[in-house]
This record gives sequence, structure tokens and C-alpha cells, in this order.
Amino acid sequence: QVQLVESGGGLVQAGGSLRLSCAASGSIFSIGVMRWYRQATGKQRELVASISSGGSTNYADSVKGFTISRDNAKNTVYLQMNSLKPEDTAVYYCNAQVTSTARSYLEIWGQGTLVTVSS
Repeated sequence: QVQLVESGGGLVQAGGSLRLSCAASGSIFSIGVMRWYRQATGKQRELVASISSGGSTNYADSVKGFTISRDNAKNTVYLQMNSLKPEDTAVYYCNAQVTSTARSYLEIWGQGTLVTVSS
């Protein structure tokens, strides 16, 4: 059993910052790519950023000012969000490609954390 638990969402004013965290736990052998997605009300879920196990990163064009990072020793991925705008308001989801101790390949999703940016 493997799970992802996100934290760090909340209400912030435009121009402010938040840091999201997502910790993986359970029967983990290794973790590959970790990603952050977001879904605004009435819109499709979109990829925000991804990071490989070696630290290579990719970002959506719409998220300048965001930085994804990870701590492999803690099985945790972070999303530092600066210069937030009202259009960044969404539920943010963590996603990870995990190899379990039983050598099963799993794609795991977190429960989501709400980020609300007020104008």
C-alpha cells in the first residue's frame, strides 16, 4: 500500500506565496517522476510541473514563478508558488510513479489540497 499526502494549501492574497508538500509513504522501493497537477472549478485537470528522480524539471507555460523540488530521502516533493494570481486558484494534486517493494509499478495520486488566491 502506497499513499501520497499533500499539505500546504490555503488562502493567500494575489502576489503572495505558498509552498505545497507531498509525502509518499508505504511499501516503496523507488519513486520515479513526481508531478503536480491542478484543477480549477469547471476546468480540466492540467499538469503544472514535473521532476524526475534525478532532478530534471519541466513546467507549464502558465506557471512562471513556481518551482518544483524533491527530497528523495524523505520521499517528498514540493511546489513553491510565488507571485500567485487569482487564476492559480485550484485544487492541486500530487502524482507519483512508484515501484513498490513487491516490484509493482503504480501511479499514485494524492487527495488534493485547495489553493485560493484572492484579488
